[in-house]
Amino acid sequence: MLSIGVRGGEVGARLAALDAAVDGLLEDDLTGLSNDDLVEFFQRFETVLRKAAAVGHRMIVETVERRVPEDLGCRSVNDFLVGTLRISGADAARRVRGAKKVGTWHSLDGEDMEPELPATAAAQRAGAIGPDHVAAVAKVMRKVPHGVGFDEITVAEQILADAACSVTPEEVAKIGAHLLAYLNPDGDVPDEKERKRRRGLRIGKQGVDLMTPISGLIDPETRALLEPVLAKLARPGMNNPDDPESPSGDVESETLDRDALAKAAARDTRTAVQRNHDALKVALRQLLSSGVLGSHRGLPVTAILTMTVRQLEDATGIVTTASGGLVPIRDALRMAETAHPVLAIFDHHGRPLHLGRAKRLASADQRLALIAASGGCTRPGCDAPATLTAVHHITEWRDGGATDIGNEDLACDACHALVHDGPGGWETRVASADSEYPGRTEWIPPPHIDPEQRPRVNHRHHLGDLLSAALAHYRARREDELREHRRRWLREPGGDGAGDEGSP
Repeated sequence: MLSIGVRGGEVGARLAALDAAVDGLLEDDLTGLSNDDLVEFFQRFETVLRKAAAVGHRMIVETVERRVPEDLGCRSVNDFLVGTLRISGADAARRVRGAKKVGTWHSLDGEDMEPELPATAAAQRAGAIGPDHVAAVAKVMRKVPHGVGFDEITVAEQILADAACSVTPEEVAKIGAHLLAYLNPDGDVPDEKERKRRRGLRIGKQGVDLMTPISGLIDPETRALLEPVLAKLARPGMNNPDDPESPSGDVESETLDRDALAKAAARDTRTAVQRNHDALKVALRQLLSSGVLGSHRGLPVTAILTMTVRQLEDATGIVTTASGGLVPIRDALRMAETAHPVLAIFDHHGRPLHLGRAKRLASADQRLALIAASGGCTRPGCDAPATLTAVHHITEWRDGGATDIGNEDLACDACHALVHDGPGGWETRVASADSEYPGRTEWIPPPHIDPEQRPRVNHRHHLGDLLSAALAHYRARREDELREHRRRWLREPGGDGAGDEGSP
């Protein structure tokens, strides 16, 4: 048991009570708790742990300002923490960094100094965020350019701290990346001339396993052109070469079986990288089969595979392409089944036996309006862009919700699936005219996420508007405070130009 002397009597009593409470929780029978009780336990206990981290920062500040490490012969406060607490060097460094960012340090005359990240510090003291959130906010704020004004820096930190109260540390980092784009529109990227110099796509030689390495850098325009293609064709469950029942082609097809897609998505174990690969393969098939590339050396620009009838019958061997690549026969036969590329199969005499093509296109006006209005998935914390979303009925169709722009918004597949009446389900509604964000889609979380079920809106795709509004609010409040300060100063006796109550 830790013993603290007379001067620390009150602190010692609090530590004893904390120690006794934890010992009690270690021994308590938890089997009688309901599922809801367990959820509440997790939430309340996490809040306590986050507050405890803030207490740890106070202790680090006190230790450094008293020069305790030097008195004990330690090289640094990190060294002191490692030796005293038997924690790792990385953990010690993280705690010290946190104390520097959100701890309350003191001036030479003992006055409290505002933390470097005041809004973040307040959120941690309230138990709303943890050390990883603090580290994520600090990492973003370190990247704010020196030319950004004090007001913008203050508001940006407040936005990040507010966001951290409802999202994960990883999501804070994503929000920060977009926020930095508004604070520093030109960014730290090289200029156009440098981007042109660095652009490139390197296709390596085929290995003995017939796999080909690919690397390089694509410019922003190329990425912008590629992203909607992947969004359309890389959806979970679509174009899965490992699943014979997986729907193929275009997710927007009118003939697509939505139930089959949902089941295929549930079976889809591919990573996002693998889905992108398969989608790019389908996109290339569609591009080559469309004929838009015209001809090359008198032939349509397309993939041409050459095989013999014996290879076709035996289903063994390697097939060559017109550009010199090698394709295993099994892959070639799968390509023949889809018949999207132009496929040429020759007999023993070199005569073609088969030639096939396919082409399709789709669009939607309502989606364009919602993309312009919402920018992406509307569930709070989700950063899925508009190309990865579907149109969601805010009031469900089965409940009489109309298919009009006032009852529609964007939701990605994963978030859309969260809207249901069962346990853990979210609700959606249109924010009222007198709310802070009228007309926006509000998402109401289930009790295990927020026991008070407070409605939320997603700011991820509106950070520019959020930053502008927050700046205006901050500056207006500062002006009010300044006017109040001037009013009080002018009314104080002895002030320059001020008199008593009866003075003009």
